[in-house]
Amino acid sequence: MKVQKETVQVMNVDLYCEHVFNEKPPIVLIHGFLSSTYTFNKVIPLLAEYFSVLAIDLPGFGRSEKSKKFRYSFENYAKLVTHCMDHFNIDQAFLVGHSMGGQIVLNVAKNYPERVRKLVLLNSSGYLKRANRLFIWCSYLPFFPIYVHHHVNKHDVRQELENVLYDHSLITDQMITEYKRPLSDKLFYHSLIRLLRHREGDLSSKDLQLIDHPSLILWGKEDQVVSLRVGKRLHQELKSSQLVVFEQAGHLITEEKPMEITRHIVVFTNR
Repeated sequence: MKVQKETVQVMNVDLYCEHVFNEKPPIVLIHGFLSSTYTFNKVIPLLAEYFSVLAIDLPGFGRSEKSKKFRYSFENYAKLVTHCMDHFNIDQAFLVGHSMGGQIVLNVAKNYPERVRKLVLLNSSGYLKRANRLFIWCSYLPFFPIYVHHHVNKHDVRQELENVLYDHSLITDQMITEYKRPLSDKLFYHSLIRLLRHREGDLSSKDLQLIDHPSLILWGKEDQVVSLRVGKRLHQELKSSQLVVFEQAGHLITEEKPMEITRHIVVFTNR
């Protein structure tokens, strides 16, 4: 089953998407910070046996437009997800979010509950506050893009991948190439700055407790980016959730446990 790749215009932004459409229930995949649809490269073919699959490169990331006009807030990203669903005539879907993408699908559930059947959170970010005012003010200084470039590139891509994977033997040249791809684009760093300015902070405990969609939380026990403590707290506050922890797995569980993730998602969505 071939994965189709295309760029569509949604909310006046050129949006890169990968999809396998069929007659099965739709599932939408949202990647995390400094990532892209490549996060799901091992998972998409597996999920396509059971679902109609849509994966999106968020504005500012991957092959999508690094727009100067788009508002890079979680609320607006959530709105964009629903507009992308509209573009492909998807009324309601299972939503899967990895890392920062977890916060985005939670925002979809909060603001557009009728569009969500169930949620799947993969090592989701959580409980991060909005950047402080001084840092946001500094982002308007002319040298700030240089600072962001230096910060993002202070470690090479292999080192960053070693930080998000428990099993370093999984790192390939293709993986390094894909994660290095946006780093040569100057507009990418300006998008990161806009995300810093616009990002409103993760959903509060109060907001999370109001979400009643059935939720599956999958976590790599050895995550060095988002601690398992966050996953346990999300499990406590999302009242219709279950938590599954994978041994010998880090933050990028889509690369380390693709078959296990798929199996758990299939069982969960069929209940």
